[in-house]
Amino acid sequence: MRAFTAAGILLLTVTILPAQWLNHPTAGIPRTPSGLPNLGAPTPRTTDGKPDLSGMWQAENTRPCPPEGCADMRISEQFMDFGAGIKGGLPYQPWALALMKSRSEQLGKDDQEIKCLPSGVPRLHVHPTMRKFLQAPALLIILSERNTTFRQIFTDGRPLPADPQPTWSGYSSGKWEGDTLVVETNGLRDGMWLDRNGSPLTDAAKVTERFHRINYGNMEIEITVDDRKAYTKPWTIKLNQFIVLNTELLDDVCAENEKDAPHMVGK
Repeated sequence: MRAFTAAGILLLTVTILPAQWLNHPTAGIPRTPSGLPNLGAPTPRTTDGKPDLSGMWQAENTRPCPPEGCADMRISEQFMDFGAGIKGGLPYQPWALALMKSRSEQLGKDDQEIKCLPSGVPRLHVHPTMRKFLQAPALLIILSERNTTFRQIFTDGRPLPADPQPTWSGYSSGKWEGDTLVVETNGLRDGMWLDRNGSPLTDAAKVTERFHRINYGNMEIEITVDDRKAYTKPWTIKLNQFIVLNTELLDDVCAENEKDAPHMVGK
């Protein structure tokens, strides 16, 4: 089996489909004088003056669709290699580099996503499926179409737990620094995959995300990963997200009628 085929099997589970509530327009879209959505309009704000991150978001992709549309979901560079764009690549510890190469050579057959397990943090930000942000005064909820999962980011000032029970999404606490929501996360599971290549993440990882909605249609997420077990130093990447209008999430339950995993045999 070629690597392209292995990745293709994963992608078949996220092929674009018409979403629920067809033809129901997104409310409150700013428009140009000609009536088109004004994606460059100012960032919407909540009643307390904070930037409102609410909306349907999708990772910016590096392979554009042709005019006739895409046959499958487009893939960002970071979906395959989370360190794409970092000069010299991710600063792996020797064992982590060897593990990534082994996972890649085996065509990702043991990828947690192939097994219908959650994508985890921060990997979900580069997944080609959509995410819905719901912002409340003391809580940001991220609903993910991929495997119908959720994440909670608390903005009520609570500290991170000192001895957390590891989870796929970890424990996240955020605070506003000007117009940027800074989120710190710990308590992630050991052995998670950061990307399709198999870059590892350990239970020692601390992840810092900086969410900045640039305007109505665009959001930047700066991510710093400090995982000294797997990497020689902290590293940072920036991801771009774009708003998706006039659509809603679909249930996407990976394990429903799943038949791919037994065929993922590597080399």
